[in-house]
Amino acid sequence: MEKNVGRRGFLVSGAVVGAGALVSACTSNEPAAAPSAAAPQPATAASGNDQPGTKVVIGFSAPAADHGWIAAIAKNAEAQAKQFSDVEFKPVEPTNDINQQISAVESLIAAKVSALVILPNDGEQLNQVARKAMDAGIPVINLDRVFPDKLSYRTWIGGDNYGMGVAAGTYIGKTLKDKGVTNPVILEIQGIATLPLTQDRSKGFADALKTYGFTVTAKQDAKFTVESGTQVASNLLQAHKKIDAIWNHDDDQGIGVLAAIKEANRNEFFMVGGAGSANAMRDIQADSGVLKATVTYSPTMASSAIKLARLIAQGKGLSDLVENQVPQSITLASETITKENAQKYLPLGFES
Repeated sequence: MEKNVGRRGFLVSGAVVGAGALVSACTSNEPAAAPSAAAPQPATAASGNDQPGTKVVIGFSAPAADHGWIAAIAKNAEAQAKQFSDVEFKPVEPTNDINQQISAVESLIAAKVSALVILPNDGEQLNQVARKAMDAGIPVINLDRVFPDKLSYRTWIGGDNYGMGVAAGTYIGKTLKDKGVTNPVILEIQGIATLPLTQDRSKGFADALKTYGFTVTAKQDAKFTVESGTQVASNLLQAHKKIDAIWNHDDDQGIGVLAAIKEANRNEFFMVGGAGSANAMRDIQADSGVLKATVTYSPTMASSAIKLARLIAQGKGLSDLVENQVPQSITLASETITKENAQKYLPLGFES
């Protein structure tokens, strides 16, 4: 999840390319659909790739929408596909069952779609079926959770989990330094501790704090759920009578974290969220509680995945790059949202 980039960007082959570069390379010449809070489509400049091309069918598979971020992934993908007159969007039933997702992807392979966008429940367990698609000549755009075998996908696009931690750690470290705080009590509320993405976030957070001479006092995972967020936050608040800062990895579970903080009537610290939900942004704008910032891991990546799938299926590249082909890997930058810039990012937020 992003940060420390003044505007939304994409890291392509080690260089930060502005969001406008990717978007202008992929936009349709069709009129933009009415904007919605769930799936915003920012206005962009036109380019040669805007012209309708060969008709393509894009298959789409993702987990069930039992989480605000995942729900926004599906909505963004569908809304983006509707922007193109030359795209037929073919989603399969979302599921959290590994075997069902494998079967769903196999049905898309059998249907001979032009390209596949897959956000796997588990990259390792869906690696084989993704490779099957690639072997069948169907380019796979691997969204977020990566397949371990690079032969299983044509292009990966996703957030920067390490960078998300760096962004949160930088904001907290600088804020505490500017306040002259020494030996601060810094708490970390993770998502699911065993996931590599969570471990990357925690490492980025620890590395950033280290540059300020700080360390994490205590951390616990909250499973990405509101209920666990409430329970874990309550436990941490009881265990630490004085806190200086909290980083909560996920704005969805943050609803529960904030509820526990309100119930405990604690406000001596400040908190940073994660993912960039619209709920969090509105709280940050109001500036009436402990939440002062969030670091992004935007579900708009699904919109970009659809754009990339269209270009790859049509044999096109990004018009702002010299190369003729879409890059093999695109890492989205994690950005820090505060009261000062929340209005700019609010249209890209998702509802928890």
